[in-house]
Amino acid sequence: MRKTQSLSITLTHDMAKAVKDKVTSGAYATESEVIREGLRALNERDAALEDWLRTEGVARYDAYKRDPRGRPAEKVFARLRQHHAKRAKRSAR
Repeated sequence: MRKTQSLSITLTHDMAKAVKDKVTSGAYATESEVIREGLRALNERDAALEDWLRTEGVARYDAYKRDPRGRPAEKVFARLRQHHAKRAKRSAR
């Protein structure tokens, strides 16, 4: 029995060009390889999200249930502004 299945897909012109450019550059031998790699990356991202939801997400939800007050928005936004300012300084160097 075959381990592959042929599909017909429709892509936007930009997506089709991106696939063809990957093959033309020599990074991939065929368009199918490019699509398979993209699907593998999508599956990895989905698995990472599922893992995060089961671990960190559950832990944060449990912490919230223990103390539903959470953190004041002002403190959260202040930390975010500070974080982004540090990153902006680093990238300006």
